[in-house]
Amino acid sequence: MKALFLIFHGFEASNGISKKIFYQLKALEECDIDTHICYYNLNIQGHRKWMIDKEVLSDLGKGFLAKIKKRCYYNSIINYIKNEKISLVYIRSYHNANPFTIHLVKQIKENGAKVIMEIPTYPYDQEYIDKSMILELFIDKLFRKRLANNLNAIVTFSNEKIIFGQRTIRISNGIDFSAIKQKENVNDIQYELHLIGVAEVHYWHGFDRIIKGLGEFYRLNKNGYKVYFHIIGNLTGQREREEILTPLKQNKLEQFVILHGTKHGDELDDMFEQADFAIGSLGRHRSNISNIKTLKNREYAARGIPFIYSEIDDDFEKMPYILKASADDTPIDINKIVEFATTQKYTPFEIRNSIKHLSWKNQMEKVLNQL
Repeated sequence: MKALFLIFHGFEASNGISKKIFYQLKALEECDIDTHICYYNLNIQGHRKWMIDKEVLSDLGKGFLAKIKKRCYYNSIINYIKNEKISLVYIRSYHNANPFTIHLVKQIKENGAKVIMEIPTYPYDQEYIDKSMILELFIDKLFRKRLANNLNAIVTFSNEKIIFGQRTIRISNGIDFSAIKQKENVNDIQYELHLIGVAEVHYWHGFDRIIKGLGEFYRLNKNGYKVYFHIIGNLTGQREREEILTPLKQNKLEQFVILHGTKHGDELDDMFEQADFAIGSLGRHRSNISNIKTLKNREYAARGIPFIYSEIDDDFEKMPYILKASADDTPIDINKIVEFATTQKYTPFEIRNSIKHLSWKNQMEKVLNQL
């Protein structure tokens, strides 16, 4: 069986989304599916191209016309699917439902392939807070039910059985355990606690709730216990900068909230060795999401570190090493984190071992079995 993983954006080795896609590709190969990836590339010379793996499938040229063709000219992709006898096309949604993507899906199915589309986050309308993006969302709203109607199924990490009128295949975000190093040490936290939050920071991560909680903690705490919050990743927009930097400065927390920027590889592994407790998403309610199975929760568990989050994640709700926060905008009670962390009895190995069933291979097998 041959499959094509189709994305409408770039595929960069260091990008978090691209890493997830790479793990999915690897998992499909482990399921004995001959899988290739088709993605969009804009090089430094301004050429817009469709790529298959590392080879150029189609050079759309440069300039405005090439930009338009990127959104509506899919003949090269259709021909590749036909010539290579692809039997499954796995599309990662780019919220780009329109007559051209609908036509693309119809043409793929006419060539005998099944087509499924993964919607990484659902619902997603609330993510469009920038006025310049409203038109894109408007067009997507007009056509997404028609697009969904032409699919064989929609893959979701939510609990929704139907999305846009189409049946869903419900899976969890998975883990490639070979790519995530288990935390080796349990630190002495008698006098200080180090929190870690790893993300390209968006408002729905709710990291501002930790910072506001730290402000209250240091105003009321007189016993000298220290809590540090290490943010690993960039603040993605003006809203995020204001939500993080304003309370940080107002509460004079520069010593205790450290913005490290993006870290990878050994540097990131070292940060987790220094950390004692991890911060998951604390603001999913801001984008109207209550149930979601985030990749971040699974990465923390694979590291072997206890963590906090506020959404409903069915894979972790009963795990003894997680702390649940309320799904609102109140500051996080840091004393509760300290109390939870200092009474934690589970080792990194035990935490990691509890999610062995959440490998990407297991998750992609669910997709294939339901097709």
